[in-house]
Order: sequence, then C-alpha cells, then structure tokens
Amino acid sequence: MTRLALVTGGAGFVGSHLVDGLLAAGWAVRVLDDFSSGRESNLAHVLSRIELIRGDIADAATTARAVEGVEVVFHEGAVPSVPRSVAEPVRTNRVNVDGTLNVLECARQAGARRVVFAASSSAYGDTEVLPKIETMAPNPRSPYALQKYAGEVYCRLYHELYGLETVALRYFNIFGPRQDPASEYAAVVPRFATACLRGEPARIHGDGEQSRDFTFVADAVHANLLAADAPQAPGHVINVAGGRRISLNELLATLQKITGTNVAAVHGPARVGDVRHSLADLGRAKSLLGFEPAISLEDGLRRTVASLEAP
Repeated sequence: MTRLALVTGGAGFVGSHLVDGLLAAGWAVRVLDDFSSGRESNLAHVLSRIELIRGDIADAATTARAVEGVEVVFHEGAVPSVPRSVAEPVRTNRVNVDGTLNVLECARQAGARRVVFAASSSAYGDTEVLPKIETMAPNPRSPYALQKYAGEVYCRLYHELYGLETVALRYFNIFGPRQDPASEYAAVVPRFATACLRGEPARIHGDGEQSRDFTFVADAVHANLLAADAPQAPGHVINVAGGRRISLNELLATLQKITGTNVAAVHGPARVGDVRHSLADLGRAKSLLGFEPAISLEDGLRRTVASLEAP
C-alpha cells in the first residue's frame, strides 16, 4: 500500500524539492500551501501526480482535512525570513508558532505516525563556539529564531506527552534551484548569483567576513527522507548542513569564478538579528539518521547558477 505524505509549504523552495524527492521514493503526496510565498510554477511539473490543498496552516479546519489518512507530515510551511520577522513579529508568529502547533495537534488527532519539522540553525544565536552542536543552549536573536525554537519545543512536548513521533531538523542556510532571487528578503546565494549573471554590484550586509554553513537543497531533501523512518530520531533536534563554512566574501568570489564575472561588492550596514558565524556539528545527523552531505558547495553553486540561467 502506497504511503501518504503531507508537505506543508510544498509550493515553496525546499518544500517543492521535497515533493519531488517523495514522489521519486514512491510516496503519494499531498501539499498544503496558501501561496503567500510559494509559487505554482514550483509544482507545475508534478500537479497531475499530487493532491493540492490551498489553505493556511494556522486554520484548524483546513489543516485537519489535509492530514486525513497521512502517515508522515513534513512541516515546511513558514515565513522563512529573519528580516521579515523583525519587521512583522506578530504576523510571522501566527504562521510559525500558531501554525506549527496547529499542524502538530491536527496530526495527533488524525493518527499520523510522524511529523518532521523544518527547524532553523538561527536558534543557536550568535555564540562564538563552533561547531554548533544540538546540546548547546539556544539563544535566539530574532523573532524568527525564537518562533522556530518554539516549534522545536512543541515537537518535543508532543512526543513526550502524546507519543507522536516528531523530528526537528535544524536547517543551515539551504540554497539551490527555485530559491527566489527577487524577494526583498531573498537569501544571499540567489542574490549574489543573480548579481553576477547581470553584471550588477553585489550587496553585502556588513564586512562580508561573517561565515555560513551552506546546505544544498538535495541534501536537505535526503535528510527529510531519512528522518521519516529513522527509528531513533523521534524526540530529537538534528542539525542538517553541509558541514563546512565559508565567508560571504569567499562566497561571492566563488560565484564570480563560476560565472566568469568580476562584479563589485557594495557593503552596507549589518542586518539586525543576523549571527556572525555558523558551522554545524553533524555527529547526531550521522548517528541517528545515517546522514552525510553528498553535494559539494561548488557543485551546488554551479547547479544553482545553471538554474538561474535556464530560460
């Protein structure tokens, strides 16, 4: 019997890639998305193979309908932006906290076996200790980081109190094809790549020496597929990352090499709520999931650039 998965936020960047991965692995897939940030074009190639529900994860009736008969919920739905959470803390809290609690409760009521939650490395905050290991005390520096951390705690409580299998995957700076370069809150990889392809200056918040552990989206999808069935994973928070860090200045230099350009870097003020350095410890991911990143940073960047060049 084919297993049914629900992907909340399945029309988004990570969510749509996860839909592809689940279909390739033989799952039946249902998507719940309100298209506030997700795009129909991300699902155009699979619309005939999935069930699509348009709606809000914070709406109980809609989410209850979406989880009917579902074995595993992959909860990707969110407003995934530190700057937007700083600008709109109440709205983002409704989606990222109330919506997550609603998904957990509806999954419990429907008898779903497991919820895999898209958590965030931003929960670690700006500690100087590297690499970031899951046993470190969280120190959120933005509403988004706090909201994602609250989701982790709710996941743990639903596992401990109700026996719902929950796994929280702490994503580290995921990038890849379909990541929107045009948004006001666009992530750094598509912004830099687009600037290089257009021959325009690349804007850097701060001095550019801040570092990130970038994760290619295919590796994040692989971690989710592993998390759906890993027997020891429920109740845990698990880092998902590339396992190496690079400064934003080095990132821009790498993209210039890939694109054969030499665009100027324009430095502006550092963003409120950003962390200085980020690097993941992947020991728990390896031991509990059997996960190791498979795509090198440069290979992932080349694939991302190619997707932006495609007509």
